[in-house]
Amino acid sequence: MKHWISRTALAMTAAALCATPLSAMAQATSTGSGQATSAGSGQAWPAKQPIKLVAVFPPGGSVDQVARILAVPLSQQLGQNIIVENKGGASGSIGTAAVAAAPADGYTFAVVFDTHGVNPTLIPGLPFDTRKDLAPVTLIGTSPMVLATFAASEYKSFADVVAAAKAKKNVNYGSIGSGSLGHLAMALLGKSGNIDWQHVPYKGGGPLMTDAVAGHVPLSIASVFVTKPHIDSGRMRPLAVTTSKRSPDLPNVPTVAESGFAGFDAPAWWAILAPAKTPPEVLKRMNEEVSKALKNPEIAKKLSAQGIDIVGGSSESARVFIDKQIDTWAKVVKDNGIKAD
Repeated sequence: MKHWISRTALAMTAAALCATPLSAMAQATSTGSGQATSAGSGQAWPAKQPIKLVAVFPPGGSVDQVARILAVPLSQQLGQNIIVENKGGASGSIGTAAVAAAPADGYTFAVVFDTHGVNPTLIPGLPFDTRKDLAPVTLIGTSPMVLATFAASEYKSFADVVAAAKAKKNVNYGSIGSGSLGHLAMALLGKSGNIDWQHVPYKGGGPLMTDAVAGHVPLSIASVFVTKPHIDSGRMRPLAVTTSKRSPDLPNVPTVAESGFAGFDAPAWWAILAPAKTPPEVLKRMNEEVSKALKNPEIAKKLSAQGIDIVGGSSESARVFIDKQIDTWAKVVKDNGIKAD
């Protein structure tokens, strides 16, 4: 579900800002209700002009899928074409930089991933201020990470893993890369519980799952979407999920908080952002339309298939959530000296 790309990709930012949209648009079939005014135009928003959703990761991943799922109902509700443009690179920061620099007229939005909350600390010299240059529209949803082991493993519970680590046994876990949410979550657990376990970074979910199923790495921490097919097949055993509540997809799997780490919460998440100076009435209308789309049973089913638990809510609640993520992971990155791949 995630794509982690070297910090050197930031050198591509200038070129990426000028890139041509790569993907198809969703055609409107009906007009929306309500009025908003785009900056400087005096016209009701949206006027006869396409709206761009910038998916800040390449095609095929969860960010791309979320953007395309939402583009269809938003197009229908707003009565306007929605273009999904993939602008990946540098853990989502290249596409986010493009949106931060775009005209604040209500025609450019970003669909971002949980890397948005880590990049300010993990990637030095970002060409935008994460808090000041972007305005949250809404939090789309969250998803837990799953700590799992291979079927023949000696670990039957998360408590077994903790006990082995505290007994100074060699406990290794794999994630999709250095600085990924899984890596940071395990680093936070290690620090808070005085537990010593070793991180094995992989280049994405596919390579990680290949080794995890085979038992080449005894533990893996990855998204529900990546891990659940192997749990369903019986080749992997889930031990805990990282969100404060159990996952609807894995209702019998305890949370880390239930397993002795009270208050622990490390969700993956997806959100929609806009350039900071986008008119408040446009942000409000877009928030309302996304909220309406998230309540559509067909859309909810498609997002659930991606392992996403829908959140929605106000722009202000999204801001509070994102600010907390930035603060939480900044401390973990600094305390553990974590560097990006």
